[in-house]
Amino acid sequence: MEAQAKTPPDVLRKAIAASAIGNATEWFDYGIYAYGVTYISAAIFPGDAERATLLALMTFAVSFLVRPLGGLVWGPLGDRIGRKRVLAITIILMSGATLCAGLVPSYHSIGLWAPILLVLLRMIQGFSTGGEYGGAATFMAEYAPSRRRGFLGSFLEFGTLSGFSAGALLMLGCSLVLGDDAMHAWGWRLPFLVAAPLGLIGVYLRSRLEDTPVFRELEAQGEALEETSTQFKDLIAGYWRPILRLGGMVVALNVVNYTLLTYMPTYLEHEIGLSSDQSLIVPIIGMLAMMVIVPFAGRISDRVGRKPLWWFSLAGLFVFGVPMFLLMGTGVAGAAVGFAVLGLLYLPQLATISATFPAMFPTQVRYAGFAIAYNVSTSLFGGTAPAVNDWLTAKTGNALMPAFYMMAACVVGAIALIKVPETTRCPLNGTETPGTADAPPPVALEAEPAKA
Repeated sequence: MEAQAKTPPDVLRKAIAASAIGNATEWFDYGIYAYGVTYISAAIFPGDAERATLLALMTFAVSFLVRPLGGLVWGPLGDRIGRKRVLAITIILMSGATLCAGLVPSYHSIGLWAPILLVLLRMIQGFSTGGEYGGAATFMAEYAPSRRRGFLGSFLEFGTLSGFSAGALLMLGCSLVLGDDAMHAWGWRLPFLVAAPLGLIGVYLRSRLEDTPVFRELEAQGEALEETSTQFKDLIAGYWRPILRLGGMVVALNVVNYTLLTYMPTYLEHEIGLSSDQSLIVPIIGMLAMMVIVPFAGRISDRVGRKPLWWFSLAGLFVFGVPMFLLMGTGVAGAAVGFAVLGLLYLPQLATISATFPAMFPTQVRYAGFAIAYNVSTSLFGGTAPAVNDWLTAKTGNALMPAFYMMAACVVGAIALIKVPETTRCPLNGTETPGTADAPPPVALEAEPAKA
């Protein structure tokens, strides 16, 4: 019997909440930065508005460059000492860095020290995030029963959308209430201060749980890692194929993700000509719609499989990318419809991340394999997407470049997906990779009735 099936429902709910709060905190940071980039660039960076905005977007990308280092440190550590301990540290570092970013003095006050301090804080945020997402997804997946892993895992991505939406709405609300002058002077800092209580709530939730049933089972059998000095070399030698496949899927996932969620406000304002408030409202409406549907997509994946949903998403984005960007160029209504269509086509990927990616590795290297592969690919193609899109659009003068970039990423994801095994309803316990011949077989879709 799989270890996760023994988890009481109330403990399972707490585990899902503890996982999702970290994701929400991470994406709250991204939301306030993406939606406040106009104010941040004016306050922290020198030069005209266009140059300062590009520098602010590049600083956002800097945090992603150190994410692989975070994955290299936190991933092996989580496989050795447990998921829970590492996740308690990463959420404190992550929320603390976001809080401090709102306290950085302006460029007019301390000169070049302002962008330097912001870059350092973004690096700390990226380093901690390098262990947060892989650990949170692993934590959730190892707690969830196999037959419901897609549905329950989708709430981690509900945390993504809710955190980002909360950050965006808070920044937009401050802008509407305080006005442009006050926002440039000090108002943009207020949303950053909310990160502190989010981090404390996360630590509290995680401290009240034991480590995952799957990890405790591995420890009880004496098969948990005892040291991490050679793990990276062994991981690359033994699992380079799933690492490359996961990395390719993440290219598609994150180019689309950061183009739609992070870059879109800048794109709508600078390229389409919407007002600053309109450019913020359009993606928020789309994200709220996505939040409603994401659990249903997760539940569907438990029935039909993860790969069919990924194929549908990749094909849909490739076909409708250009038409929807053309529609967004027609005005506010077209922008709202175009964003919503692209967001809903992206949703099958987003809803199944937490169920798909942890299952690509066995328990003893799951945290490290996921964290390293995910963060290397994210650092190269995820956080850089806003800056790359901005540069490509400015260089070519073609407002469709973000659509072409997304289409190319979907091709990479499709190539990687071909050889990925289907792991729907496969147990995650044991030392064999789920979905392979030597691993436990998938459980029945519905639980068997109890015997009298």
